[in-house]
Amino acid sequence: ADVPRTSANVVALARRGFFDNLTFHRVVPDFVVQGGDPRGDGSGGPGYVIPCEVNQRPYVRHTVGMALSGKDTGGSQFFVTTSSQPHLDGRYTAFGRVSAGQEIIDALLEGEPLLGVTVR
Repeated sequence: ADVPRTSANVVALARRGFFDNLTFHRVVPDFVVQGGDPRGDGSGGPGYVIPCEVNQRPYVRHTVGMALSGKDTGGSQFFVTTSSQPHLDGRYTAFGRVSAGQEIIDALLEGEPLLGVTVR
């Protein structure tokens, strides 16, 4: 409820298959895995940006956040924390949590594909 634009954006991208087979282009052990870039190099996006909806949700292990390159530059890139990251609290839009398959997130290697996103 506190991130309606971010949520609607990610749901719309997922429903149209945008994330299917994109790679996790950034993997930093004990920090984050990052994906959602159609270029695969960390500089791509959906062709538009969305405004930040920074909230106070804590970045505990397996929190999903919107990756940014500055204020109001979110789009399709997201990250999942693989450990608690309190220094990110209140700085990035937290919009989800991995609720199943956490062991897969923890074992990801750079370049592995995201097979798909299911919206429930």
